[in-house]
Amino acid sequence: MSTAPDSPVGFTVRPLDPLTDAELVHGWVTHPKAVFWMMQDARLEDIEREYMAIAAHEHHDAFIGMRDGVPVFLMERYDPRYVELVGLYEPEPGDVGMHFLVAPTDTPVHGFTRAVITAVMTELFADEATRRVVVEPDVRNDAVHALNEYAGFEVIDKIDKPEKDAYLGVCTRERFEKSDAMAALRGVSR
Repeated sequence: MSTAPDSPVGFTVRPLDPLTDAELVHGWVTHPKAVFWMMQDARLEDIEREYMAIAAHEHHDAFIGMRDGVPVFLMERYDPRYVELVGLYEPEPGDVGMHFLVAPTDTPVHGFTRAVITAVMTELFADEATRRVVVEPDVRNDAVHALNEYAGFEVIDKIDKPEKDAYLGVCTRERFEKSDAMAALRGVSR
């Protein structure tokens, strides 16, 4: 899984290596801005263990997103029939679950997080088998709700997960193609 280096969004994606990337990811997921990632108190060993389990899981993958060779985001892809949403909604053929986290920075770039979610969604829909992307963000995470709306997600339910109350959101390929994210990518203002 890798967006072409000359892709319109300018990102590449590579598999996360649980051992060599653990220290990097640890700094991201324990940063105060990653509070909704729910790993604030995680130790380095916890991160290694978590991502080793994901790497070994048949239905869950983790990736590092790069821009100009620099790691800038974390992305997880999962099959909601087996991970995260089991028993919480009726999955449809072609559903793919997604999490993403932008690396913290002292020098934010306007529009960067929007570019990341566009890259993540482009990557997921590059697989022709993907019909819908499914997310389950914390109901209190207003920033990600705005990003999801930008990418074409619609909230279809509120669900009670063991660790949080979440909004179940879905984005079809068609909704993504008509989203503000794709309009921006095409240079069309709305």
